[in-house]
Amino acid sequence: MTKFFVGLDLGQANDYTALSILERLAEGGREATYHVRHLERVRNVPYPDIVAKVTAMVNTPPLASSSVLVIDQTGVGAPVVDLFEQARLDPCGVLIHGGDRETHEGGTWRAPKRNLAAVLQVLFQSGRLKISSKLPLASILQTELLNFKVKIDPVTAHDSYSAWREADHDDLVLSVALAAWRGEREPPATGPLRFTGAKKQPAWAGSGTWGKSRFEEAAERHGGGASFLGGFNNR
Repeated sequence: MTKFFVGLDLGQANDYTALSILERLAEGGREATYHVRHLERVRNVPYPDIVAKVTAMVNTPPLASSSVLVIDQTGVGAPVVDLFEQARLDPCGVLIHGGDRETHEGGTWRAPKRNLAAVLQVLFQSGRLKISSKLPLASILQTELLNFKVKIDPVTAHDSYSAWREADHDDLVLSVALAAWRGEREPPATGPLRFTGAKKQPAWAGSGTWGKSRFEEAAERHGGGASFLGGFNNR
């Protein structure tokens, strides 16, 4: 299960590029909390150098094999995101728009700004987004979050944001929003498969055919050729 979500807002020209790392913690069936473990912002750094830096970061424990890279490709476009693909980072590209429909095709999402904003605001206001005061950029991020406001155009029903690409330091908000948005779409963890409370045999149950147990027959009827080992459905 993915534990870390890396949000990357790639700046253009003289804009800042911001990176954030969120750790997702979900225990005992409770709603997940997100701990901001790292915040970073650079300017005037070539994209290949950023790819190299991010590659080294996500391939180092504890991120290695347990992280997802989420990139805003709205401004920089697919060619820049392709650099991360070539580095075998399997990025999740996000095209952010002002409408209200969310779609997914291949490795790219088209997501309304309001969806990213809603996730961020709910997590922040409910205390599920934890920001350590020890992080060098923590105070800036907290200020951006507090100033974050949504405006809906009554004619088009589209939205705009007072702290979204309208200020010098809104890049941190977007990088964290990307990571949190993707984290909330992570499927819940599943435990071992258990059979409980069965009293009556189904019509197809017998003594077992071709040397198979009833559990093996059940596995085949509910997935085709699966076998039950240690309580898990292994294919």
